[in-house]
Amino acid sequence: QVQLVESGGGLVQAGGSLRLSCAASGSTFSINAMGWYRQAPGKQRELVATITRGGSTNYADSVKGRFTISRDNVKNTVDLQMSSLKPEDTAVYYCNTRSYSGILAWGQGTQVTVSS
Repeated sequence: QVQLVESGGGLVQAGGSLRLSCAASGSTFSINAMGWYRQAPGKQRELVATITRGGSTNYADSVKGRFTISRDNVKNTVDLQMSSLKPEDTAVYYCNTRSYSGILAWGQGTQVTVSS
């Protein structure tokens, strides 16, 4: 049983920055990867960035060079620093955790809106 609590999100102008945070609690021993996904209106949920316990990262092509994912393995938190934001980044962002075998939990989501 893993619980995720997200914070951050909001309204920013294009070119601005925003930092999202996610804290995991409960049975966190099995967590390997943590990451962020997003879902825009009328679109499927898509991967934004992931990071393993060892620090290996993976980013969607659309956010490479603009977003940075990081984690604290002691506190079981994962952050997403978003810079040079574009209107197309507008979406609900979800935190996610995985074990070595599958998905453990999803966060409730936080809205990110980027205005032109």
